Amino acid sequence: MLPADWIEHRRADSEVLGWMLADGEGFRVFDLLGRERTAAPIDWLTAEELLEDLGMGYLADRWTLRFADGSERPVRIAEASPRGVTVVADEYGAASAVGADSERFRLPFPVGDALTPR
Repeated sequence: MLPADWIEHRRADSEVLGWMLADGEGFRVFDLLGRERTAAPIDWLTAEELLEDLGMGYLADRWTLRFADGSERPVRIAEASPRGVTVVADEYGAASAVGADSERFRLPFPVGDALTPR
């Protein structure tokens, strides 16, 4: 669930790129998976630039999903929103095969450490 104090940032075509959170004199930046992208608070314009530069292309990348038992699966993101993140199993590129019935996993938002870039 999206925290009430997160400030939405949209690009020119109205797509959400992420959020900012006021922290003292600056802002912390969060991406579309709810992961913090700043090590320390930064000023408003720098926060906006960071989200613009980050874009949303990273959502199309391959990811690794780590389960509680320590096992891992390659996945791709099917949906990302403050209501949760859905990923699909992607062994051997199966997630992009037409008609594929890949296994789906629903993750909470923010995703936390269970999902990492490949």
